[in-house]
Amino acid sequence: MISNSLRSQVLIDALPYIQKYHDKIVVIKYGGNAMTNEELKDAVMSDIVLLSEVGIKVVLVHGGGPEINSMLNRVGIESKFINGLRYTDEETIDIVKMVLAGKVNKELVSHFQLHGGKAVGLCGIDGQMIVAEKKQGEVDLGYVGEIKKVTTKPILDALNNGYVPIIATVGTGEDGQPYNINADTAAARIASCLRAENLILMTDIAGLLEDKDDESTLIHSVNVSEVPYLKKTGIISGGMIPKIDCCVEAVRRGVKKTVIIDGRVPHSILIELLSNEGVGTQFI
Repeated sequence: MISNSLRSQVLIDALPYIQKYHDKIVVIKYGGNAMTNEELKDAVMSDIVLLSEVGIKVVLVHGGGPEINSMLNRVGIESKFINGLRYTDEETIDIVKMVLAGKVNKELVSHFQLHGGKAVGLCGIDGQMIVAEKKQGEVDLGYVGEIKKVTTKPILDALNNGYVPIIATVGTGEDGQPYNINADTAAARIASCLRAENLILMTDIAGLLEDKDDESTLIHSVNVSEVPYLKKTGIISGGMIPKIDCCVEAVRRGVKKTVIIDGRVPHSILIELLSNEGVGTQFI
């Protein structure tokens, strides 16, 4: 329990941030442990309900890797990854579409509404929101898509009618072929096309660390011009490279700020948006 004076001080301290983000769009990529741990899931949903109730337009973009792995295992299909991306053959894309756009998406919508919010579940196929083409490269990844175009109208229609759009990252080709889209990549492109005030990527780490084994070496702020040097020195490496590339792309395409936050910390979204503390690493 906290005292009434402390409670009122918290609200007063949050007011400038509520005013800053009022009627602005914030895109949150939801994934990692915060998506599988029930306590953390409750915290995320209640955070987003609060933000939407004070007039912040939240767009939630999600993946669902563990759920896809589980379903593939149940039907006897081996999960294969190449350079961190899921190899997606004809059988796998059907599972991806079913799990992401069906099971995971609708469970999140239901969970959000249990917390008193209004949400609508969408995927990139709806209204040709995410038009994609086959991702090219040295290795064939099957039906893994590269985003060609984002149509923001379905998202804006939901926001302007008081709903939080919850988006599963399955796209479609111009010929109707579904594609599996990386959720970080989709969130970054959606944020840039919406000219979002902020893009938040939830992860299972504290942020970008100078020493990957020491969370006390968290780097709080990075200018996108510093990213090539940080890659060269090995501070940005491995699985952080594609995630940070998404942050850089979003900033260069017009998003005011992107931030990687630790989804293992309850209410990390509120701490990031409504306080001067911030969490994780911001890219500006």
